[in-house]
Amino acid sequence: MAILQRNDTGAVAHLQLNAPDRLNALSDEMLAALSDQLTALKDDASIRAVILSGAGKAFCAGHDLKQMTAGRQAKDGGKAYFKDLFDRCTKVMMAIQALPQPVIAQVHGIATAAGCQLVATCDLAIAAEGTRFGVNGVNIGLFCSTPMVALSRNIARKQAFEMLTTGQFIPASRAETLGLINRTVPADQLEAETTALANTLTDKLGAAVRIGKQAFYQQLQLPVDQAYAYAGDVMVQNMLYRDTAEGIAAFIEKRPPDWQQ
Repeated sequence: MAILQRNDTGAVAHLQLNAPDRLNALSDEMLAALSDQLTALKDDASIRAVILSGAGKAFCAGHDLKQMTAGRQAKDGGKAYFKDLFDRCTKVMMAIQALPQPVIAQVHGIATAAGCQLVATCDLAIAAEGTRFGVNGVNIGLFCSTPMVALSRNIARKQAFEMLTTGQFIPASRAETLGLINRTVPADQLEAETTALANTLTDKLGAAVRIGKQAFYQQLQLPVDQAYAYAGDVMVQNMLYRDTAEGIAAFIEKRPPDWQQ
């Protein structure tokens, strides 16, 4: 069985981390598989939303500590391996947000360290009741510095710092309150709720969602005046789309739009 499985249903691609015996750790092999699939999805116009989930009893337990321990055996103490590992992980995280399609994390069990980073990186997230989230590296002497980047861009800084320094888990209900996930649902409804959200996204004009996702992350990096200027240019570009004009006309005429993109 592939370490990362992809199943497409209509315009939704479902990627499932498939290493349940290792709690779907972000091993070298898993990172490579994710990178390959994200590259393929980037240019796949038939896909308008992506769901990311984990097989077995957990979503993702972070990096593969056994591989990291083996990497330490190099003559340089693992410096080159660790630098390469975190660079590759960063590229995967950035590729998720650079993907034209919205990515929804479908989370259950636990999402720890880089697994929590993965949830924070996805555009949307729905979790099953009972799911726990943590950036627990500090408990073994490794501060979760790279997961911190995504986490601190999702939740308030004092809450993020507490999670990072205590290494304690928070329940799904708390993660929802803090804004790490969109909502919590009963475990037996997780797949259906995530699929329903994905299908809602696929009903929208794909070109508008693509330009909107890119603009969303770009404007967050800008001062307010520059963000407005940038966003205004994006709206001008969006207004010039043939399908946007069709969508407006359809709304006025009270009929379904005839979108082509």
